[in-house]
Amino acid sequence: MTEAKKSLKRTLIGKVVSDKRSKTVTVLIERRVKHELYGKIVGKSSKYHAHDETGQFKTGDMIEITESRPISKTKNWVATRLVEKASAV
Repeated sequence: MTEAKKSLKRTLIGKVVSDKRSKTVTVLIERRVKHELYGKIVGKSSKYHAHDETGQFKTGDMIEITESRPISKTKNWVATRLVEKASAV
């Protein structure tokens, strides 16, 4: 078979909220889900630590992160690509 194999790793897109740590960015993932009981759409968010080897991603950037093997106690994700650069204020 010559078909391209689909990656089993999850990818998420979120905003960098912190780049203070060395080789690590904190990414905020926001999603909108329906409340189980009341049916109202509510916003839920999660923060993930992602590995950024070169330190190229800065606070405010929208980036894509991909699941990987555990890199440290809290890092299981790798920053893969820049989706949108932070707008200069």
